[in-house]
Amino acid sequence: MSRLATKFAEFKKTGHKALIPFITAGDPSPEFTVPMMHAMVDAGVDIIELGVPFSDPMADGPVIQRASERALEHKMSLRRTLEIVSDFRNSNQDTPVVLMGYANPVEAMGYEDFSQSAQAAGVDGVLTVDLPPEEAYECATLLNAHNIDQIFLLAPNSTNDRIKKMDAVGSGFLYYVSVKGVTGACHLDTSDVQKKLIDIRANTQLPVGIGFGIKDAETAKVIAGLGDAVVVGSVLISKIEANLSAPDIAKQEIIELLKSMRFTMDNQD
Repeated sequence: MSRLATKFAEFKKTGHKALIPFITAGDPSPEFTVPMMHAMVDAGVDIIELGVPFSDPMADGPVIQRASERALEHKMSLRRTLEIVSDFRNSNQDTPVVLMGYANPVEAMGYEDFSQSAQAAGVDGVLTVDLPPEEAYECATLLNAHNIDQIFLLAPNSTNDRIKKMDAVGSGFLYYVSVKGVTGACHLDTSDVQKKLIDIRANTQLPVGIGFGIKDAETAKVIAGLGDAVVVGSVLISKIEANLSAPDIAKQEIIELLKSMRFTMDNQD
């Protein structure tokens, strides 16, 4: 059983909802990432989503695109991202880490090499934005053989058949993109999310994480009441971008926001 599956099984028993922050590996510098990961765990997060910098992040909005650009200026790559995960694992063997990125770097490395290297580094899940389930069987099979989950994105217009395809090939959890558009979109309608979750639940037994458009503690609380996990990204990256000359301030602001989200998510009454 993967580390992600184990965690979500524990959460299901207790009713705990996972908090999953996203940051880009190497933004604003490679030295920032591992301490930030540890600080987020201390703030109460359950799973970390680590963005693999890419030169053409077409599914991402301007905020995360610029984060990739900053990281690439520091010569970040898929292999260097795996090194960051390995460094994190030196003192944390418990918190699952999911890589989020694009197919090109993985295909350039080769699925077998990537799967072996990711397992050695301590990666628990991989979300490849532009690798649909119809084309992901080879990669998913190799990842699963190395105890790594292949995670897929669901959209508001995903059909029941498509949900079933992602359920058949994917594992770990499904990531529901709660708004139409790129990351950082701000028009989150929780009533639409609630309606879509009915279709999703009818077609998968996998946990469902919900992301895109979650910017504050109150929204995180509402979303936690609907799904199994709350994914937050662009608002965290914005704090890094606003404090490029003062990364310690960015770190503290991220910690404060995540703590407030954790508190409201744990207090649903």
